[in-house]
Amino acid sequence: MTIDIARLRRQLLAWYDQEGHTLPWRIRPEDRIAGGPVADPYAIWLSEIMLQQTTVPHATPYWHRFLSLWPTVQDLAVAPRDDVLREWAGLGYYARARNLHACAIEVATDHDGQFPDTLDGLRSLPGIGDYTANAILAAAFDKPASVVDGNVERVITRLHRVETAMPKAKPEVRKLAAAIADPDRSGDYAQAIMDLGATVCTPRKPDCSACCWSFACAASAVGDMERYPVKAPRKVKPVRRGTAWLVRRAGRIWLRKRGDAGLLGGMTEVPSSPWLETGHASEAPPLEAEWADRGEVRHVFTHFELRLAVREGEASPGWEPDSGYWADERDLGNEALPSVMRKVLAARRS
Repeated sequence: MTIDIARLRRQLLAWYDQEGHTLPWRIRPEDRIAGGPVADPYAIWLSEIMLQQTTVPHATPYWHRFLSLWPTVQDLAVAPRDDVLREWAGLGYYARARNLHACAIEVATDHDGQFPDTLDGLRSLPGIGDYTANAILAAAFDKPASVVDGNVERVITRLHRVETAMPKAKPEVRKLAAAIADPDRSGDYAQAIMDLGATVCTPRKPDCSACCWSFACAASAVGDMERYPVKAPRKVKPVRRGTAWLVRRAGRIWLRKRGDAGLLGGMTEVPSSPWLETGHASEAPPLEAEWADRGEVRHVFTHFELRLAVREGEASPGWEPDSGYWADERDLGNEALPSVMRKVLAARRS
């Protein structure tokens, strides 16, 4: 079936004008026409980085807090990285926070505080890949771009009944999406198709009767919408195990900072044994103490599940760790602790 691309664009934008989401970083069409606020590339970039692997309700408070603390990219660039990591804690995927700070520094120092308004220029910045570059180009600069996130993948694979399984189908989906992307209202189109996937063409029970693209949707015509996007068989996540050592002394807890490389790079941690798939590490406790069992903490990362046995002990007055520092238990909220380490700390004796 030949798809009328002009009609797709026209009906999607008409739907978005009436039904599109209002988001704090988004400039709605009616505001733009009325000569209201203009898009802020810094605020849009911040939202896009936060929304990677994160929902809008979860990311929005962080977005407001970051803008309150660092209203401009120059402010973020001169902020201590530890402060940025601390405020990021809870958003996960902490390499994003490190790249966020590095990108702010590069924009402030090499681009005079102005984000590039070209695809290649945006892609050259730390932490900005193809999707994010297109999203910023469209939303911040209203330039022609094709934005393909998970919502768009779902819409496009249903529209064309793409049989190739994800993620192998991604290049095909990007090509199909680019053929439809509107060159005139690029920013509105990009946000419209993402909204369509988020609110109408949902993973389960899509509301085809309310969809402005149902007239052209191959999956809707057949009635097998929920089959798409086709997914490769899910692999069972391996389980890694280790022991977290909760060492206390006089109202303080021993913490240390992880290296920049690898998982949770640059974040603060409760010291632990290596995380191994073959069972608990044989590493001895870091000091002689009366160790109490505080149960097991479980946390799911992208590629594995972590199970940490939590052991708590009191350090003698003369013992000092060879790395890390003592943190006041009353100030743990100010530490750059990832979620898994907050779970470990929650297991300690009250």
